[in-house]
Amino acid sequence: MLILLPPSETKRAGGRGGSMDAASLAFSSLAPQREAVVGALVALSADEDQAARVLKLGPTQRGEVAVNAALRDAPTMPAVDRYTGVLYDALDAASLDSVARRWLGAHVLVHSAPFGPVGALDSIPAYRLGASTSVPGLPALRRLWADAVTAALASRQERFVLDLRSEAYVGLGPVPSTAASRYVRVVTEGPDGAVRALNHFNKHAKGELVRRLAEERPRVGSAAAFLRWADAAGLQVRDGKPGELELIA
Repeated sequence: MLILLPPSETKRAGGRGGSMDAASLAFSSLAPQREAVVGALVALSADEDQAARVLKLGPTQRGEVAVNAALRDAPTMPAVDRYTGVLYDALDAASLDSVARRWLGAHVLVHSAPFGPVGALDSIPAYRLGASTSVPGLPALRRLWADAVTAALASRQERFVLDLRSEAYVGLGPVPSTAASRYVRVVTEGPDGAVRALNHFNKHAKGELVRRLAEERPRVGSAAAFLRWADAAGLQVRDGKPGELELIA
């Protein structure tokens, strides 16, 4: 099973690793796209005012320009530790034992805007870039990434893909049609049976789900097997629209 996670806008600063080695990240085939985005962000950072406009930074966020300027030399840390926010706080990867963390490294990819999908334990620097940002000198990120990421995902030949990304990041690399996959929506069910999507709890539920998977490490090779595991684990997951699962929070 392969799990796809979205990134988070908020990130931990610093890191104990050396500067990013693009060749060591998952999917070396994506090196040209990574280099193009990093180069464009570093170049953009030379003009703080323009960078602030492009990245939609407020007055208290201008330090993010310097973060991007240092992308090539900045210290790194594992992607799953770099990101903070609701999903990653619920996952709390730092508190998992070494076996569970190795499982994350083997089964989880985090889909970032500047680096594409990277392994959960791949070392990355802090950065500022969202999926919908238009960066001067680059084509639209969807056009830059989508086909290359889909091809990279296809190269893994995973039996089953659980897609927990936001729709913006799905646009940067749809799961290949050759893979059995399910997109997960987190919903709540009202007293009248009406179903509605959740926002804050959407992220929290996804983080808890991935933590539970890392702790139990089930063998899952299909949507049916995932549903059986979820039922045994006491989670409410059911079929939704075609190609989707609903996680009830």
